[in-house]
Amino acid sequence: MGKIVVNLDVVMAKRKISAGALAEAVGITPANLSILKNNKAKAIRFSTLEELCRILDCQPGDILEYRDEQDS
Repeated sequence: MGKIVVNLDVVMAKRKISAGALAEAVGITPANLSILKNNKAKAIRFSTLEELCRILDCQPGDILEYRDEQDS
């Protein structure tokens, strides 16, 4: 079985944006952004993903990655 991994920290580092600034720009709480960044989220709204992509100027695949657990 595989899992979805959130690579938000990598994209944030490339764009040189802090968690606080990104949370404010997207319109989510810093706590919810932290949950997402740390791969603790069970789901993400498309509207949130769209805003992340808009603010970070990236594609959903830059943020989300499928990993087969056999590869881990």
